[in-house]
Amino acid sequence: MPLRRVRRISPTGSGKVRGDCVHHPLFARCYARLSVAAETRAGMAGLRGRLLAGLSGRVVEIGAGNGLNFAHYPGTVSEVVAIEPERVMRGLARDAALRAEVPVDVVPGAAEALPVKSEAFDAAVCSLVLCSVRDVPRALAELRRVLRPGGELRFLEHGVGGGPAMAFTQRALDRTVWPHLAGGCHLSRDPVGALRDAGFELGPYRRLVLPERGPRLPVSYWVLGTAWQPADDEP
Repeated sequence: MPLRRVRRISPTGSGKVRGDCVHHPLFARCYARLSVAAETRAGMAGLRGRLLAGLSGRVVEIGAGNGLNFAHYPGTVSEVVAIEPERVMRGLARDAALRAEVPVDVVPGAAEALPVKSEAFDAAVCSLVLCSVRDVPRALAELRRVLRPGGELRFLEHGVGGGPAMAFTQRALDRTVWPHLAGGCHLSRDPVGALRDAGFELGPYRRLVLPERGPRLPVSYWVLGTAWQPADDEP
């Protein structure tokens, strides 16, 4: 397979974004190693395939990380614009883009101020990103801005779950050590509620516990699903 050239797009979004607006180099390197191992050991590759199956047209992916989604985009996707604010992660994502079967542009930017035009995309992808963005409502408002009316949002996120005791533990970790250790990640956010509050129309979604076997951890509670930008409403 020939290597693809990674193109650059000009920032034309709703706000000026510094190229390296997030900087977690140590966490980024650790995450890169762990996430690659999780592709097979934790079944993440299969979840990514389910997340992206059936997408088509132009897609924006926020918080692309080290680009592990890129290998799973179907050939019906004409272009992926992958936004990643962290420099180390972005470099790894650009390497992954060269190996992708579909054209992928990896660009710097924050989810709260996407450097792309309004209503420019047929679909959007959020994969393990809403836990760590600084302003979830603003990030989701930006996704509504850049999606065309009726555009689709696919999401694979972790968040609050497991009953009152686990939820208490998640909130306690969020207030103390977890965001500092995990690159700004939060354990107790509710991605489904955030999408609903942002005005997305929720489609089918499924709650997951990962790993399926073994102890339940604060990071074990996931959701995989679909939402839509309302066709008759302005973002």
